[in-house]
Amino acid sequence: MLWRVRTTLDDRPGALAELTTACGSAGVNILGLQVFPGVDRVTDELVLRTPDSWDLADLADLVERAGGTRVSVLPCTEAALADQPTRYVLAARSILAEPASFPDVVAQLFDAEADPDATGLSPLMDGMDLEIGDVVVQLRRTAPFTAAEHARGSALAELVTDVLDAAAVTAAPEPQDVSTDQEPVLEVRDGEVRAVVAGVVVGQATWEGDDKHAWYVELAVDPAWRRRGIGSRLLLETARVARTSEAQELVVRTAADNPAVLPLVLGTGLRGRIRMGSDDLTVRIPVRRLATV
Repeated sequence: MLWRVRTTLDDRPGALAELTTACGSAGVNILGLQVFPGVDRVTDELVLRTPDSWDLADLADLVERAGGTRVSVLPCTEAALADQPTRYVLAARSILAEPASFPDVVAQLFDAEADPDATGLSPLMDGMDLEIGDVVVQLRRTAPFTAAEHARGSALAELVTDVLDAAAVTAAPEPQDVSTDQEPVLEVRDGEVRAVVAGVVVGQATWEGDDKHAWYVELAVDPAWRRRGIGSRLLLETARVARTSEAQELVVRTAADNPAVLPLVLGTGLRGRIRMGSDDLTVRIPVRRLATV
């Protein structure tokens, strides 16, 4: 049986040796080891193979008796033995190819949940919030995040920011059949906001939901008018309308592979929380922050 174990040890000579000796005496084989240094204590992550009769409690007791604290034990597969630098390089490649996959990629990289629902999950001990502009990706897991992991997560978030900034300078496509000399005018109607140019609707935001809770928003911009900030303006105007109706948040859902959602939210200046599902990507935006924008 393979297990991934995290524990905190005193930063003193022999502390790790005591743990490895205890494992050897109990017939537990150490297959992998990562060390996350701290100021006066060290976090160690081990991949262990135990006899088939062992369970989680047996292993946790062994580590605690050997001096470990804040012990986290989870079953794992041989995938846990993958080279860690290689994992981070592959994660960076995935993010470069598809920036919107960032929540899913970092969640897998850190064995965490990206903005998890409370329902059905075990109590969560620690979290790490990664910011891409005004979008926050929240990671939660049982094992505490180390300072090294916070630094790695921040570096990956900066990578996404750089990719999006580089994409933003790409020239927008020229609109077709509509004069480029006119700026869209936003029209607020019952249940929708429209962007209109010369009488033609070039973008639209519609919503439904409980006025006191969440508005579920759908956004559409004519392909000829995309990458011009219209989607962000529509979303921001929708947030203003929602605030006057005392709605608590906007919920924007789109396909998981939609590359436009992060730039769209960033363009509003609103602070959102993003969650990647298997097929869709959800951004929740608290409208109470609108007054600070």
